[in-house]
Amino acid sequence: MTARSGTAERGDDRLADPVFAERYRAMSSRDARFDGQFITGVHTTGIYCRPSCPAATPRPGNVTFYLTSAAAHEAGLRACKRCLPDAVPGSPDWNTRDDLAARAMRLIDDGTVERDGVPGLARRLGYTPRHLTRVLVAELGAGPLALARAHRAQTARLLLLGTALPISEVAFAAGFGSVRQFNDTIAAVYERTPGELRRSARATRAGGPAGDTRAAARGATDAGRSATARTAPAARDRRPEPAGPRVAAPAPGAGLPSALRPPLLVSDRADAAGRAPGEPAVLAGPGTGIRLLLPARAPFDGAGVLAFLGTRAIPGVELAGPGTYARTLRLPHGSATVELSLAGTADAPQLACTARLGSLDDLAPLVSRVRRLLDLDADAQAIDRALSADPLLAGAVRAAPGIRLPGSMDPEETLFRALFGQQVSVASARTALTRLCAELGEALPLALPATATPPATETLPARAPASASGAEPAPGLDRLFPTAERIAADGHRVLRGPARRIAAILGVAEALATGELALSTADSRESLTGKLTALPGIGPWTAGYVAMRVLGSPDILLTSDLALRQGAARLGLPADPRALAAHGGSWAPWRSYAGMHLWRAAGLPGPAAA
Repeated sequence: MTARSGTAERGDDRLADPVFAERYRAMSSRDARFDGQFITGVHTTGIYCRPSCPAATPRPGNVTFYLTSAAAHEAGLRACKRCLPDAVPGSPDWNTRDDLAARAMRLIDDGTVERDGVPGLARRLGYTPRHLTRVLVAELGAGPLALARAHRAQTARLLLLGTALPISEVAFAAGFGSVRQFNDTIAAVYERTPGELRRSARATRAGGPAGDTRAAARGATDAGRSATARTAPAARDRRPEPAGPRVAAPAPGAGLPSALRPPLLVSDRADAAGRAPGEPAVLAGPGTGIRLLLPARAPFDGAGVLAFLGTRAIPGVELAGPGTYARTLRLPHGSATVELSLAGTADAPQLACTARLGSLDDLAPLVSRVRRLLDLDADAQAIDRALSADPLLAGAVRAAPGIRLPGSMDPEETLFRALFGQQVSVASARTALTRLCAELGEALPLALPATATPPATETLPARAPASASGAEPAPGLDRLFPTAERIAADGHRVLRGPARRIAAILGVAEALATGELALSTADSRESLTGKLTALPGIGPWTAGYVAMRVLGSPDILLTSDLALRQGAARLGLPADPRALAAHGGSWAPWRSYAGMHLWRAAGLPGPAAA
């Protein structure tokens, strides 16, 4: 038997697997809808690609499909320099799935391994590290440490390519325990030194081809080594960590349209060193100012999801305007402000994200939470196709293609906002939340001295992603949403309304403050709703709404919601809760997205909960 015939037989065997056959067809047709949902590993060339890679289609026997880049790294493959498989939206599976692997990936993306280690990750999921590793290797092809290492390497690459931070600072900002670990991992994953990666980005921005960057990058190597040498020995050796497999570096996108290049952090103004606008920089002032572009999966109803958030904006904590949304938030290492606006094109949508971080260590958690807030990774074409199969819903889908499910940046805040929104209008809930935040909200450490809380009607003007204001906190953002501890201690003097609702809010605050109740993206839908409905004053509507926002659960239809039923009636759908639930069974597993269409059809901004 010849090698060619043996490969053909292996290919025929693999095509008998329906999952492999479906992915191979998607890859053969270069279907960009599957970018980020799986990775194509080609063992004859030693590279891995996105499904839409324009390279010649490999034989089935030479191909293995992976769910994560970490699994491809573990298999000894390097990223394709032509299609940049890492510069795509993430997998939608981590929201649509509710199993252990998906919940672990949500926490890994949020930086849990960097903060708490693998034992902490396993503890939050309720399993032993050994069992968790076994499940992740079986499901995703890589264990938690390898998945976290790939995540750290991608964050480091983002900082190297898009900022002028000293290389030693990039190491710790990306989550590495020492510069030595950082150097070893970058060399193992990308087969280049940090300095070479940085120089390659500059060559690409200057118009040089990716293939010419290695020689040019050698000049940056000494700078990277010098930064390492200047670092204190104690910093170099904080935590031992095994290095990852050796894999060559993906090029930074030479020859690709800007919408398909990896996200870059840029400053829009010259600095004291004379860098021109558009050159990477670290901005002066309170915190670190950055700007980046995040890819979204098309079609993307970005205007709709920003409007949903903007309608509920709490003065002092949030600001919104046409196509923009800004807010304050707490991150694991400190507070931050973030401003979001639409960018890119209809075929390659992007989100412009301008942030000021109290600690650059929070960059990775910030990116993860922004992506979840705006549901950037949703498989919009699959959702629209499924919902359009219902003739009564098809018109709404055509009117708002790519509708998104608004997520959450803080599970506790989302729960409080849902409680305030029970059986009241959006405006009433917003008024009550404004009073709560004005009285109990913590002053933002990053706030500009001259800013003040604007009137409730003031909005943030729409602007281009590279505005003249740099990455300063948006005027009017001056406080953080109150903590559960503060609401439990002082909420009784601020809260107004029915006694039962006040008691429910104070009870939830006390449970969160004492640790009796804990909310996290590590929860399964069943676990989260069970914990919530066990508390006085929380019923199925509130629990379902929180699960939909916090976990991104795609298959929740809140038929008890009056506005949702009004929207259903306008589309000719049943308005009775039981009849609507029965009819909506055909929308599974996308009933949460169907509910967004029904709220929009009602001519209302959705439920009162923020």
